[in-house]
Parts: sequence; C-alpha cells; structure tokens
Amino acid sequence: MPFVEKYRPKNLKEFINQKEALEKFLKWIKKWKPGNKPLLFYGPPGVGKTVLIEAYANENKLEFIQMNASDWRNASQIQEVLGQSMLQAPLFKKGKIFLVDEVDGIAGREDLGGVGAIIKIIKQTQFPLILIANDPYNPRLRTLRQYCELVKFSRISVWDIEKRLEHICDKEKIDIDREVLRQLVKMSEGDLRSAMNDLEILSHGKKTIETKDLSDLGYRERQENIFNAIKTIFKTQNALAAKLSINAVDKDPEEIFWWIENNIANEYEDPEEIAKAFDMLSKADLFRSRIVSRQNWKFKAYMIDLMTGGVSTAKKSMYKKFTKYQYPRNIMILGKTKSERASASDVLKIFSTELHASRRKIREEYIPYLRIIFRNKELRKNIISSLNMEKDQVLSIFK
Repeated sequence: MPFVEKYRPKNLKEFINQKEALEKFLKWIKKWKPGNKPLLFYGPPGVGKTVLIEAYANENKLEFIQMNASDWRNASQIQEVLGQSMLQAPLFKKGKIFLVDEVDGIAGREDLGGVGAIIKIIKQTQFPLILIANDPYNPRLRTLRQYCELVKFSRISVWDIEKRLEHICDKEKIDIDREVLRQLVKMSEGDLRSAMNDLEILSHGKKTIETKDLSDLGYRERQENIFNAIKTIFKTQNALAAKLSINAVDKDPEEIFWWIENNIANEYEDPEEIAKAFDMLSKADLFRSRIVSRQNWKFKAYMIDLMTGGVSTAKKSMYKKFTKYQYPRNIMILGKTKSERASASDVLKIFSTELHASRRKIREEYIPYLRIIFRNKELRKNIISSLNMEKDQVLSIFK
C-alpha cells in the first residue's frame, strides 16, 4: 500500500497544520442544514484538502463520497451521478458528506451546462457538500463562487512535514540520513503528499537511505517540465517514480502518451526492450480508445500506469547516455495545420447546414462529387457566391 494511503489521517487529531481551515470547516459543519452554502476549498496540492473531509467522515461514522468533476462530460451526467446520490439516504452510516474535486474542469465546459447543474444540486442537496478548486478566482468559476464559502489551505510547514516523515521512517524501520530527510522536506515546497511519495521512492527495496540516493529523484518543480518527466520515465526502473513524474506536468495524459511514443526508440537500444515498451504502450492505447468510445474515465488510471510504469520497467537496466527527446511528430503536424483545419471545419459546417447532412456525410459522400462539380469554373463560382464564402476557404476542404 502506498505511504500516502497507509499513513492517511484516520481522525482530526492526526490532521496537521491547517488550523484556520479546520476551524472554518468545523464551524460550518456544526451549523450546516439543507440550503446552506457549500464550502469551496482551494490551495496548493498535497496540503490536506481531501484528507480533512475523509478524516472527519471516518471519525463521525459518515458515508464519505468523493467524486471528480473532470469525470463528468455534461449536465445530465452530473445530475445522474451526483444529484441522485445526494437525495438518497445512506445505507449503513448515520449520514453522508460529499466532496467534489477539480470543479475547475467542469467550469471550463459551461456550454454543456456543468456549472448550472452543480448550482442546482447545491440548492437541492440534503447533505453537506464541499467543492475543491485549484484557483477559485478563475473567471470561469465566477458564477459558482457566488454560491460558496471559500476556505484557503496553506502550504504545510517544514517542521510538520519533517515530523510526519520521521514517523513513517520509524514505523517502516527505515534508517534515513538526517540531511536526506531535510532535503526531502525542502524539495516538497510545502507539499506533504509529494514528500511522502519521494520517501517511498527512495526506500523502495531498501531500509537505509543515504545522501547519494537523492540523485534518483532530481529536483521536483511544482510545474514539472515535460522533458524532465520524460527523462524520469525512461531513466528510472521504479514504476511508481515513473507514474508520479507526470503529476505536476501541465499537459494532458493523452499528449504525454505521444511524447513517450515518439521517444521510446530514441532512448532504448535493445530490440527486445523496444518491443516490450511498445507492447505496454499499445495496451495503454487500448484503454485510451475505450475512454473515448465508452466515455468511461476510470480507464484513465490504467492508461497512465501502463504508459509510464509499464514503459519504464521494459528496460533491463538504466541507460546512462544523454538523449535528446523529440517533440511528437503528430502534434507538430497538427500545430502547423491548425489554421487550415479550422478553416475546413468552418466550411464543412456551412455545407452541413445548407445540405441538411452531417459533416461526416459531407466529407465522406459529398466531397468526391463536389470535386468533380468544381472542375466547372462557372458552377464553382456560383456555389461559392451562394454560400457567401471565399474561393481559398472552400478549397481547403479538398486538401
């Protein structure tokens, strides 16, 4: 079991460092009744926003229901998953408490009614509700923010992180150099979760951690550079380290997938290792396609495990050479043709409206005939004129 799970606070006495946030939460939960505003937690990662609610629920024997807003694609899904659950009585516990993470994501899809659906649920819920956002002052959260009480979480102190790591080392019987411990605390930048993950990586397969072992980690940046993340995946043989390397990268896992795919043959030299790495990536790709076809976002966890840890452990030993990692070719091509594709999409939309057919039907069935029709300059001129478009714009769909 990972350290972050094994040593997660079981009650509020074990919850550390967020005195002001804890006081605000306890004051709110004590007075809570249906119709009250939910809390909106915000702050840096790894400082206890989720842990606080989980510890409170465990201590008070409440059914703790955690959901991720990024798993929902539209208003009807929000209502179906969250709305129904909030109206149902708990089966075995004396009450419920709800936590919805990453509301920034659903707020970014306002055209699908996500924000409106959450606001409707806020007004109807029969149980306490807490939301989590990275940046509550993002303009996209302006409407939702009006219905919430904000609670700020600060970075955890150096002293508290060091105490927790010492506690873990004592329980796991890990002999750790004092300087290593201090460096782990410093590298965490107030993120307890990352400090615990780093300690677990260093202690993997051994009970003594020395200063020289820190080289296995490198320096953690809060916004990790994609090149550093790719380097970690290809250089380490620790599946957990490879998986954690993409946590702070400001890129979607699907884009990181293509970065890995494009650089396997640049890093690995043994044909057997290359084949095994691509086999892991092909399995990740199966889950990637199922996410799209079935709209089941739980598959993303399997995709990430395979494309990071799977590829990382495909090699027999670490390559100590320098590798210049390349930008994914398909993303470069898409970037270069972005304006052309946007123009073609606009034209297809116009044809779709005029001909009362889907864009796919236009592209697959109509365009071959339009190519023939457009050979006649007079017909082409009349069609372009009737659609109120430019010649170059129309011709973009034939490229």
